[in-house]
Amino acid sequence: MSNSEKKVWLITGGSRGIGKAIADLAQAAGNRVAVLARTPADEDTSERLNIAADVADEQQLTAAVEQVINTWGRIDVVVNNAGLHRGGKAAKLDLSAWEAVLGTNLTGALKVIRAADPHLKAGSCIINIGAVVGFRGFPGDSAYASSKAGLAGLTRALSIEMASRSVRVNLVIPGLVLTEMTQGVSDKAMESMRKMIPLGRLGMAEEIAEVVVAVAGASYMTGAFIPVDGGLMSTFGLPG
Repeated sequence: MSNSEKKVWLITGGSRGIGKAIADLAQAAGNRVAVLARTPADEDTSERLNIAADVADEQQLTAAVEQVINTWGRIDVVVNNAGLHRGGKAAKLDLSAWEAVLGTNLTGALKVIRAADPHLKAGSCIINIGAVVGFRGFPGDSAYASSKAGLAGLTRALSIEMASRSVRVNLVIPGLVLTEMTQGVSDKAMESMRKMIPLGRLGMAEEIAEVVVAVAGASYMTGAFIPVDGGLMSTFGLPG
């Protein structure tokens, strides 16, 4: 693949878990990857930038996008993967925890899109990473569920707004996936959730990455919600 054919990916929360799996697979497919994380985990290479940036900080995002443009001259794929989880029932959840989750998962995604938007040309795409909890209620998950439900609404609105520019916007919806975020869940709770999954097992980050890379290449797909959840959402369905 020549340099002119290589796509440039910008991935938030790409230093671990699903984000890292997406970055690794996108790079393995011959693309250039810019990973944004509050604490980058790797060294830069000719095909990979590791940029310290918090999605809640607009100045850091502007600087990060400028670094990508100055290095490679373009952005073709934006993946909003950065996520923060704070559990607690709505009546007792500290308001600062609510604001932090919404600030990262929803407002942060919008800030990333706004920073990248001037550089998105026809054929480029945005992929937001949702969550099953954004469609199906789980007690004690009001902040995270609200942020991911909001991200679904943002995806739909932006898919229409940006269609005239031939910029696609889609939502990939992981189910229960083995990552650092799920390591804090008790064995009892994990087993209870596993039993709800028709395929009978948790997903792997690499399996989510495979779908994200496929969606990035789907030139006639926009405004779509794509579950990658072992069939979990089939037990209650997506909203119309």
